[in-house]
Parts: sequence; structure tokens; C-alpha cells
Amino acid sequence: MAQYVVQGGIPLTGHVTISGNKNSVLKLMAASLLAKGTTTLTNVPHIADVTVMAQILETLGCKITGGGTSTLTIDTTGLKFHRVDPQLATKVRASIVLLSPLLARFAKVELGFPGGDTIGKRGLGTHFDVLTTLGAKFTNTPLVIKGQLANKPQANIFLDEASVTATENALMFAAALPQTTTIENAACEPHVVDLGQMLTKMGAKIQGLGSNTITITGSEKLKSVTHSVGPDYIDAGTFAIAAAATNGSITISPLKQSDMRMILLYLARFGIKYRWTKSDTLAILPAKLEFAREGHGVKHHFQTRPWPGFPTDLMSPLITLATQTNGTVLLHDWMYETRMYFTDRLILMGANITLCDPHRIIVSGPTPLFARHLPSPDIRAGMSLLIAALCAHGQSEIDHVEIIERGYEDPIGRLNSLGANIKRLELSE
Repeated sequence: MAQYVVQGGIPLTGHVTISGNKNSVLKLMAASLLAKGTTTLTNVPHIADVTVMAQILETLGCKITGGGTSTLTIDTTGLKFHRVDPQLATKVRASIVLLSPLLARFAKVELGFPGGDTIGKRGLGTHFDVLTTLGAKFTNTPLVIKGQLANKPQANIFLDEASVTATENALMFAAALPQTTTIENAACEPHVVDLGQMLTKMGAKIQGLGSNTITITGSEKLKSVTHSVGPDYIDAGTFAIAAAATNGSITISPLKQSDMRMILLYLARFGIKYRWTKSDTLAILPAKLEFAREGHGVKHHFQTRPWPGFPTDLMSPLITLATQTNGTVLLHDWMYETRMYFTDRLILMGANITLCDPHRIIVSGPTPLFARHLPSPDIRAGMSLLIAALCAHGQSEIDHVEIIERGYEDPIGRLNSLGANIKRLELSE
């Protein structure tokens, strides 16, 4: 078990470089299986989930070089297995996107049910519906997903929800089909666009990326490519929140302004001041955190929504920010029924939080936070507790921080470069 020892009360100042998108890179690695040859990914984040996905690809017969660096090469020449090790599949939820490339290459697939964070159930029915529409048949067991191609693929897919990973599975499989496929009610997050752009380089023709209707004309002979992973707007939003919560001032780059619109709209309503100093560089400026006065009886209510709405992966950091903001606010995450449960740790630190139900909380602030010894329950909640520890009076200890490192590149190094005082310890269980 790894632990962070955090000295709180230090405003963050300086510049931070944003990593490649965690939610992109794992899907791009999966997409590399669609082509024979060597795919090169650049701007790869150095996170534990990339390591696990690389291990999975190696067990399938791929050769991986560049692990732990920003450039990863995936040679699929030796790809010869359609079965994913169930123990590895349970380590990362994104393993679900291996269904489509393995079906495309082998006409069959076996995959242990994906694991990952304990933030609530993520239904897989949309994935099965999508791939069944495209010709697959599934005979699952309680522990293993088993699929094979059995029917002629249809040309139109309508998702029952705008699921990101189901959209990505549909994109990858459709890219390998010699037909034109239309996906309606598709997810349109930046990482879906990133995947679509790589598939276009590989030889598919795709229209509508970034919208809810995507049309793909696929090819049975996709080629290996070099592709740069897009910047991680969740990483950027997290550091922006950390700076504001500690009363600091930082610059953040490289970013796409279009990725940050909804995030900055919400942060501005918390009183955060910002400006773009360059087209790809965001400055978070010193400001008093305070919700604007309520008008016309409208209460402050912040809710996650499908893109371009506020992303669920930033809800936990936003809750920590609310504890340092003057006013009372309702925060609502409709997607995950246990996303809010980590707030009992913030309450132990002194936060004034009422859990209304599994999806909604009310936060009244600002409240001084005090150092505590706490565990990290999941990637985003763990980072949120780390931000709280940076705000708190005294020395905090956060356990199981390897969970945080699954999704954030070098959190200690980057935060310490901004003036934080964090040490990482390896402890025996």
C-alpha cells in the first residue's frame, strides 16, 4: 500500500503541464488491434491503467515498447488470442472496449467482466445491444462475456443511452466493416472524437464526430498509424480546482479551449477568475470563492450531464471546491449511485455536507478543513481528498494512493512543483 503525507495550507502557484487524456489512451490502445503492424501513440500519460492495458495486449500476443514513457508502440503482428485474462480485465473498466476489436479480428471474444473503481454499477446492456446489431451473439456466464459473430450486421444503430464506451465499441467495430453504419444517440465527448480521428487515419471514413449522429464507412484493411493522444480536460479541471481551493494562482497547458467551456462556466459560478493567456494556456487567478446571489428564486444547482454538459469525473473535485466556497449549493450526479459516498471523509475533515440520497448532496461553505488519516476510495474521490488535504490545517495521510495514480500522471511531482508539500511512502499492509 502506498500513502501520501500532505502538509496543508499552502497556496498552489506556478505552471502545470496537462497529461494526455486518460479516457482516450486506453481506447486508442484497443483500436490498435484493428490493424496489423505497429501503431505509435504519443503524448501517452504515465498512469497505472495504461500499464494494465499494455499487459492485456501483451497477453494477446502484441509486443509493447515504450512503457512508462510518453511514446508507446504496439506491434500487433503476433496477435493470436481472442481471450482476455479475467484477472487483468477486472483491474480496469476500459477493458470492455476490447470486445469490438477482438470480434473484428477473430469473429469471437472472451472477456472477464470489467472491474475498476467502486463508484457504482455501469450497465453493459448497451454494449451488447450495439454489437448484436452489428452481427454478434453473446452467451455470457456470471464471470465471462462470450461473443461470436453470427449474423449479418445492420446499418443503423440507436443507443438507448449516450454511453461513451458503447459508442467507442460501435465506432471500432463499424470501422472494420465494409459497409456504411450510422450511430444515433452517440456520445460526443472529446475522447470519442479522439478515437474517431485515429480510426480515420487508419482508413475509415467518419462523419459527425462531436455530434450525436456519427456515420462510418469502414474497411477490412485498416492500417497502423501514429497518433497523438489529446489533452486531458479532466486533469486540467482538477488542477484548476486545486489552485482555486488553496487560494492559489497557476497556469495550465496545453489545452483545447473547446474542451473547457462547460467546466469554466461552472467554475466561474463558484467565483473563480480565469483568462486565456495563449490559445492553449489557461490562467487561474486569485479570487474570492463565492456563489453569485440567487435571483428569481433560482437555487444554486450543479449537475453532471452528457457532453457538452459538466463531466461526472469532475464532480468529486467540485464537491471539495464547494466546501471552500461561500454559500450553499446542491450537487447532483445522476450517473453513479455511490459517487457521493466519499463525502463522509470530507465531513470528518470538518465539511458541512448533507447527503440527500445516493446522487445528491448539499454543501454549505466555506468551512475550515482539518487534517485526517483517510483512505482513497476511487480515482476521482482520492484526488478530491488530496485537494482537501492541501486545503486543510496540519498533516494528513491518505492511504491506497496507487488508486489515484491509476488515472493521474505523477500527481506528487506536479503538485509539488506548484509548491505543495507531499511525500509518498510505501507501507506494508
